[in-house]
Amino acid sequence: MSWQERYDAWRAAYEVTPERDADFTTLSGIPLEPLYGPHNVTIDEERIGYPGQYPYTRGVYPSMYRTRPWTIRQFAGFADPDETNRRFHDLVRGGQHGLSVAFDMPTLMGLDSDDPLAEGEVGHCGVAIDTVHDMDRVFHDLPLGELTTSMTINAPAVTLFCMYAVAAEKQGWSLADLGGTLQTDIFKEYIAQKEWLFPPEPHLRLIGDLIEFCTEHTPRYHPISISGYHIREAGSTAVQELAFTLADGFAYVELGRDRGLHPDAFVPRFSFFFDAHIDFFEEIAKFRAGRRIWARWLKERYGATAEKALLMRFHTQTAGVSLTAQQPDNNIVRTAIEALAGVLGGTQSLHTNALDEVLALPSDHAARVALRTQLVLAEETGVTNVVDPLGGSWYVEWLTDEIERQAEEEFARILALSPEGTMTAGILRGIDEGYFTSAIADAAFDFQNRMDKDRFKLVGVNAYVDDDEDQLEILRISAEVGRQQADRVATVRAERDAHVLEVALERLTAAAATDENLVPLIMDAVRAEATVGEVSKALQSVWGTYHETPRL
Repeated sequence: MSWQERYDAWRAAYEVTPERDADFTTLSGIPLEPLYGPHNVTIDEERIGYPGQYPYTRGVYPSMYRTRPWTIRQFAGFADPDETNRRFHDLVRGGQHGLSVAFDMPTLMGLDSDDPLAEGEVGHCGVAIDTVHDMDRVFHDLPLGELTTSMTINAPAVTLFCMYAVAAEKQGWSLADLGGTLQTDIFKEYIAQKEWLFPPEPHLRLIGDLIEFCTEHTPRYHPISISGYHIREAGSTAVQELAFTLADGFAYVELGRDRGLHPDAFVPRFSFFFDAHIDFFEEIAKFRAGRRIWARWLKERYGATAEKALLMRFHTQTAGVSLTAQQPDNNIVRTAIEALAGVLGGTQSLHTNALDEVLALPSDHAARVALRTQLVLAEETGVTNVVDPLGGSWYVEWLTDEIERQAEEEFARILALSPEGTMTAGILRGIDEGYFTSAIADAAFDFQNRMDKDRFKLVGVNAYVDDDEDQLEILRISAEVGRQQADRVATVRAERDAHVLEVALERLTAAAATDENLVPLIMDAVRAEATVGEVSKALQSVWGTYHETPRL
């Protein structure tokens, strides 16, 4: 029998029994056929290719996990620097390969722990960092020249990078020794997370300074990690997450290019950070489509020739928004499935969320379970044995193509916002006009509507509800942490050389009104024991602050 005859026979048998009442779509709403095969999918072998070969659909490296597994990089940070340091030592002893730092809300907003706006928030969603002394304590007895460290920080990212560099300097390491990643992705703050210090243009200037500085001084360090994670957590679809994130990445390429740098010189040290949500195949297809899009755009639009500039290397975190406070043990299952999607999608590093993370920072027990989830995947499941085992699947290849097609439509809409025809101008106008915020809000509303109508079932929430649940013991951060951290800041202010600090901040403020690279000047201010808040306010005195135009 031919393929068509076999398909016709299957279709006749399939239609005998009515379909159940369900929405046959991906989590993001992409309609799905009941079956994929040669009757409705044409597989283009050139577009799939081989791992480590353009367009990298099947992976950025030829051997992927047969050489070594992904980097286990659990996100951690809470309370004060000493508590976080103890957690880091536990994770390293438990098999973690790289460190990833979570900062508390005041630090993310460029505030000091004794700022009135910080009251009640110090140490609650991450570690409090005020001065370089805090950075020293976080990494006490952890060799910064041998470890790679990711820091999830954006608005005051350059200040935290300078503190990290000075802490490493105190340990005896040079800038060239440093390996790791700084998030620094300010566009996604205006699009989704809403943590900024200045208007968009000064933030871009600071990112440009960092790209230039790291290109010259830190060959092993990634100065920017373009983040889709927070876009997805805000309620976007998988296509929006991918499209908005890659568009941001293209804009940062344009930023470096406008500084006179060729993409081959700086783009190889860009990385990405994506969400792995619960729709298993959609997430795998998203990652595969992203690699192909990035490689093609960098080669054809931006003129990159270096292979490393074409590689969309990325970190994955399982979806915090998929976790539920109800029946929290189910979160272990969700996290394992999402982590497997990240692995089969070809991630370079991975964080698995803890079962209690929807309620609070992870307890020690929950953090260990999350870490061991990765160890089981790496050591017991066999997923590291074959490169891209789903490559050639009719469904996976169709879904990869469809996500790519829809992402390209999104790029066209963003570019249409730009009179100059650049991604940077399109994003800036989209931020100003509320395009991204509205698109994400619409997607979140559509999903909630499906939930409310029981068209999407979330176990323990609108399906299989259990009224008799045990209560979890969760990690609670004492208010004493905030008081002690504020006292430490006061001690630093009292004991530092006020004149040296004043000179350093005056030089920084003066340079902010010029085109001088600010990274060395911020580093000098940090050496003079300036706080995160003091550096932020010095720059705000020149650049001002930013208030988003509210939209319904």
